[in-house]
Parts: sequence; structure tokens; C-alpha cells
Amino acid sequence: MKTGHSEQPHMLNGAGPLPAPGAFGRRLLLRVDSASRYTICACMAVMVLLVSAQVFCRYLLSESIDWADEMSRLAFVWAVFLAIPHGLKHGIHVGIDLMTNRLSFRMQERLARLMMLASGLLMVVVCYQSVLVAIDGWGELMPTIPVSASVFYIPVMLSCGHGLLHLLFMAWQGTRVWIEEEEAA
Repeated sequence: MKTGHSEQPHMLNGAGPLPAPGAFGRRLLLRVDSASRYTICACMAVMVLLVSAQVFCRYLLSESIDWADEMSRLAFVWAVFLAIPHGLKHGIHVGIDLMTNRLSFRMQERLARLMMLASGLLMVVVCYQSVLVAIDGWGELMPTIPVSASVFYIPVMLSCGHGLLHLLFMAWQGTRVWIEEEEAA
């Protein structure tokens, strides 16, 4: 290295440029995805453990865990709804593409982005309605545990919010935004 020169000139200019908004959105979504994935795994573990314990108690001890069915159903609902945004991210939900496959790639991309925005609007509507239903039924308790039956609607709200983030990000950045990550893995 010569005197007065740096092999890394960006270090002389301070912190450097801020990352693009797309990179920030990507990092945010990856963190939300990670938290969601861990929550899904925890819900699945709770469900498997409760059902296994219930089977053990019923057949070997001739007893029953009163709240096991309800809690395992709640864990199942949470796991299923929290997994929906992951399907949106990877485009694995069922779609009928008989007509769109005949369009040019550019038109397919435009139509997909438009549908993502429309789906995002539906996510907002579903989230809003689930909030209203949860508020309306908050006083109703589950039969076997003293917890509001409205906790079944919380994963719907979370799924809609998480799904909306993915839909908006893909409508903004393009439908193939997550492809590079999959190919690198």
C-alpha cells in the first residue's frame, strides 16, 4: 500500500452508502420468516407431544388429559396459518395457469404483480374481519381451559400480516425475488 492511498477507499468516506430499500425489506422478511418458522416448529412439537401424551394416558393409564385435544387443535391451527406466508413466498399454493402460460414472460410478470396486489388487499380485509370477530368473541372461553376462544383468530391475523408483507415485497421486487436464495441453498 502506498502512502496516502487506501486499498479500500470506501473506508475513508465514512460508513458508506445505505443499503437499498429492497435489501432492508429482504432482511426484515427473512427475520420474520425465521421467527415464524421457529413458532411453527414449536407448535408442531406441542401438538405431537400432547397427542402422544393423550394416547399414552388413554391406553396405558385409562385416564385422559381433558385439555389435550383443545390445545393440540390450537397448536395445529397456529402451525397451519403461520405456514401460509411461507407458501406465498415460494409460490407453492395452487394456481391455475392454463391461460397465463400462453402470455409472454413480461405479461405474466405484470399479471402476477397485479394479482399479488389484489391478494394483498384481500389479506387486509381478512385481517380486519378476524380482528372484529376476535374482539366480538373475546369473552367466550374454551370449554376445558380458561382461555378466550378468540386465540384461534390470532394466527389468522399474524398470517395475513406476514403474507401481506411477502405479497407487497414480491409485487415491488418481482416474482423471482426469492429464486436466487433457493438456488444458492
